[in-house]
Amino acid sequence: MIIGKIWRSFKAQLNKLANSIRGSDPIAEMQYEYDRSVEELKSGREGLAQYRALVERVGRQVTDQQKHIALLEAKIKAYLTSGDRDGAGKLAMDLQRAKNDLQENQKQLELHETAYSNNLLKIKHAVKKLEDVKNKIAKYDADLKMSKAESELSELAHQFDFNVTTDFGQAESMIQDKIDKNRARVRVAADLSSEGVDNVKHEMAIEKSMAEDALKQFEREAGLITPETASSKPSVTQQQPKALEPLPEVGL
Repeated sequence: MIIGKIWRSFKAQLNKLANSIRGSDPIAEMQYEYDRSVEELKSGREGLAQYRALVERVGRQVTDQQKHIALLEAKIKAYLTSGDRDGAGKLAMDLQRAKNDLQENQKQLELHETAYSNNLLKIKHAVKKLEDVKNKIAKYDADLKMSKAESELSELAHQFDFNVTTDFGQAESMIQDKIDKNRARVRVAADLSSEGVDNVKHEMAIEKSMAEDALKQFEREAGLITPETASSKPSVTQQQPKALEPLPEVGL
């Protein structure tokens, strides 16, 4: 039977799939066998659909025979009612043959239904197995790539010697020298920018002292002298000259 052949072929493909991991490119071989198994499964599904059509046809024949038997029984009763026993006898023989055919077709229908159910169950199981295989392929592929990357990184860690005597170490030293020179230029620019700052600060201090003296002078002239301002001494640069005492009058 076609379904049985397809099922045996499918199991053979699964066996090949299990053994293919020993190849040089196991992932590619597994994927190839998986694709072949999928194609086999597609053929199995098409065969199962054709087989189901056969089951439906047998089932339809059984239904038609049941209707034919019911019609014969009705005719026999009608003939007997009318007193035509010869006609009823002929119909009775047809009824007996129809019942035998119906019994045979019912047995065939039961066998076909059982076979269809079994093959359907096998194909469902095969679909689940293929889904498991697909997930395994993806997992193996990811694990293989990760392990390969880890192996390459491990080899690189042993190959690279971060010493100044190696090319990499020399390049690193050159880069560090450039960084130091750039930072040195920035420091020199910062130091040069601070020239004249002390002079500027000194001039600002003088201007502040002069402003304070001018304010105190204004307060004295406006009569706004407070105990605090009165006790403070004027700046040396802004001290006013003392007023001369008047000369005594001389009598003529």
